[in-house]
Amino acid sequence: MRTKIKSSSLILLILTIIGCGNIDKKEKESKEKETYLIQMEFGKLASENSSLGVELKTNQFNNWVDLVERAGKIVCNDSLPKITLKIDNKTKTIYFRNPCWEDDSYKIIKQKNVIEIYNNKIFKNRESIFPIDSLKSVLKRDIENNGGNPMLSENSEKLMVFISYDKNNGFKNLSNTLNQLTETYYGITNKTDIKIWLTDKEFFNPPPRPEEKNDNN
Repeated sequence: MRTKIKSSSLILLILTIIGCGNIDKKEKESKEKETYLIQMEFGKLASENSSLGVELKTNQFNNWVDLVERAGKIVCNDSLPKITLKIDNKTKTIYFRNPCWEDDSYKIIKQKNVIEIYNNKIFKNRESIFPIDSLKSVLKRDIENNGGNPMLSENSEKLMVFISYDKNNGFKNLSNTLNQLTETYYGITNKTDIKIWLTDKEFFNPPPRPEEKNDNN
């Protein structure tokens, strides 16, 4: 009789341990699912389908220009270049508004409606230079300008952010810049409609002024 009781107790103990193990496993799986619970999309229009997104895997590009050219080709194929970030408990998908240079679908953008982030420094009107730590104040000034200052953005809907790196600087910091940019923009506007271009700064640089001829020669 005692043997049967001991056996029953042993079986009950084993079942209890297994049951606790299953509960712990489910709780662990639940916590893992909650790790990336917050999902946000930046730069995508409400009318655009997420299925159009094509991932830019930055580790597959040898240089910045190749990445920019790839983004352009994606747009020319009627898709949306994007980069997905996983930071803390957030998954951010950032879509880029690069144009297709193979046709005439792109628009002329006024310089005052552009903020440039070049090699992790902020440029405004190609003259004013700010450290990346000043991103919030620079963004806020343009977003809230509403045409008040003729040197700043006409309105928040026309504001574009260009991101670029030169040949001598790698773009390993791109993910951090994108995270900081989207986080700051969302903090100011509570919106995710930020317009970001990945650009080749050298392509956008204006040609040098022609040398003035000396009439005395």
